[in-house]
Amino acid sequence: MRLTNLDMDALRSFVVGIDAGSFAQAADRLGRSTSAVSAHLKKLEDQTGTALVRKAGRGLTLTDGGEVLLSYARRLLTLNDEAMNAVRGAELEGWIRLGIQEDFGEAVLPQVLGRFARAHPKVRIEGRIARNGELLEKIASGHLDLALAWDDGTASAIDRIASLPLCWLGSAEEEPAWRADGREPLGREPLPLAALEAPCLLRAIACDHLDRQGIAWRIAFVSPSLGGLWAATAAGLGIALRTPVGRPPSVRVLDPAAYGLPHLPSLGLRLLRSDKGPNPIGDHLATIIRQAVRETLPAGWMPMPSNAE
Repeated sequence: MRLTNLDMDALRSFVVGIDAGSFAQAADRLGRSTSAVSAHLKKLEDQTGTALVRKAGRGLTLTDGGEVLLSYARRLLTLNDEAMNAVRGAELEGWIRLGIQEDFGEAVLPQVLGRFARAHPKVRIEGRIARNGELLEKIASGHLDLALAWDDGTASAIDRIASLPLCWLGSAEEEPAWRADGREPLGREPLPLAALEAPCLLRAIACDHLDRQGIAWRIAFVSPSLGGLWAATAAGLGIALRTPVGRPPSVRVLDPAAYGLPHLPSLGLRLLRSDKGPNPIGDHLATIIRQAVRETLPAGWMPMPSNAE
């Protein structure tokens, strides 16, 4: 049986086009013409013997074969880029400063640090786990080179790398000490919230949605750290609002309909870079972060094409 070697450039055009939501945008990002990117797509379809995209209204959507290839393409490109970074790693020296939202301290940071250290043994990396407001301030002031942070509504499409569901969280062992149906005695009490110290983006979202639905609330527990918030929620001291990332087994997701809680939007995750001009070390670290996030989070939380062309 004659083996077929997939074209790496074509795979990259395919993946970038899907992530960008448009093969025309992929051409811009890759510095190629639109016709060249289209030729890459045609080459992959010829090599695989199947259509990878199909028309859907005014745009395109992945076929079943396209979804399968996309998964493998990401893995092939990850391994290719890691190999190239490792080979070239000896050429890079210096240091870089990374900030990361504390929700991702255990889920993503070990992968990022391990891959980067293997690829660039002569580069020193300073890592900082911090609250969202601090990350934004340090990026703006130039005290961080890269930061993985929540989107406060100001992120561009390029900066935004994922969209995570927000959810109400309660103790896995106890029923929440509050009811929305008005039954005594719990229904007459304001909803107890467990939250991080203000200012906090997710705390503000929780209060705003409760106010919109006319649900009285009170701050029952305040913590300066995520660990304290998980402990208070697990103990049944209050209901918290967070994404599922990093949720311990002692905390469970509450069904909004069952408890009369507001339905919640998703929350964007973005990768920010300081405005200090070209930075090859930052480019390589940003690639590794995007790969680690993509491999850690469910595929449904990743940006999908809305009108690929």
